[in-house]
Amino acid sequence: MSSLRTFDLNLLLAFDVLMRELNVTRAAEQMFVTQPAMSHILHKLRQHLDDPLLVKTPSGMKPTERALTLIDPVRALLSETERIIQPPEAFDASTSQRRFVLAATDYLEYLLMPGLSGLIEKMAPGIDLHVKRTETSFPVTPLENGSLDVVLGFESVLNPPAHLQRHYLFSDKMACVVRQNHPLISKPPSLEEFVAVPHMLISRTGSNVGIIDQKLAELGLERRIKLIVPHFLSASLIVAETDMILSLPYRIAAQFKMIAHLEIFPVPIDLPDYELSMIWHPLRDKDPAHLWLRKKIVTVCNSISNK
Repeated sequence: MSSLRTFDLNLLLAFDVLMRELNVTRAAEQMFVTQPAMSHILHKLRQHLDDPLLVKTPSGMKPTERALTLIDPVRALLSETERIIQPPEAFDASTSQRRFVLAATDYLEYLLMPGLSGLIEKMAPGIDLHVKRTETSFPVTPLENGSLDVVLGFESVLNPPAHLQRHYLFSDKMACVVRQNHPLISKPPSLEEFVAVPHMLISRTGSNVGIIDQKLAELGLERRIKLIVPHFLSASLIVAETDMILSLPYRIAAQFKMIAHLEIFPVPIDLPDYELSMIWHPLRDKDPAHLWLRKKIVTVCNSISNK
C-alpha cells in the first residue's frame, strides 16, 4: 500500500495527461518525455494504485473504473496545487482598506508623517495609518505577531535584534539652537560657553542624562539642565522665549527655525552621526502590501535626505 511519504506527486500530473490522451505515446509528447519513459511512469502508477488504470481494447486504451473515479479528484488537487504555487496577487493600494501600524519617536513623526500621510492619501485613500511611540525596550513580539508593521528610529538607540530586517534611511547630526539675540551666544559657542548656558533637554524617558552629558563627563565637565520635556512639540517655542540652549538633531533644528526666531549652531563636542533605520520582521519581508508601505517610507525619507 502506498503512502504519501513514498508517493511521487508528479505521478498525478502524469495520470491526468494519460486520462486526457488515453494514449501513452501522445501522453509522452505532452510530458516532454520518451515513450519508454512514459510507459515506465504508467507502470509506477499501476503499482502505487494497485490498478491497471488503462487497458488495451480493440478501440484503443480505456480507463478502468478505478481510474474514472480518480479523474475529478486528481484534477481538483492539481488545480489547487497550481493555485498554491502561484505568486501572490499584486497589491492594489488604490483599493486597499488595510491599516498599517508604525512605531516611531516624535522626531521621526515630525519629519516623516506629513510627507508619508500626503503621499498615501493621494495614492491609497482607503489605507489607514496608526503611529505609536517607540518603547524603551524593543518591540520584538508586536513585530512578530503582526500587531506592529515597522519600527522607525535611530538604530544605535533602538538596538534591534540581529534577526530582524532593516533598511538604512538617512543620517542626522546633533546641533544646538538658541533664541535670536541671545545675550551670551551670538556665534558658534565654544565648549566653555556651551556649558555655561542653562540647557533644555528633550527626554521621552525622563532621564536627565544623554550622550552629550556622557561626553562632557569624559572631559570632566557638566552642564546644568534647567528644563526637561518629553516631546519636541513645545521645545522650539520654549527656547525662543528663554535663554536656554537646546541640543537636538539638525533636521529638527532646521524645522524649528522655520517656526520660531532661533539660531542654529554646531554642538562643540565631537559626536557621531545618528543613522535612522526602518526595521521589520522577516515574516513580512515578501508580503506585497508590506513591501509597498516600506517603499513609500523610503521614497519620503529619500526626499528628506536630499534636502
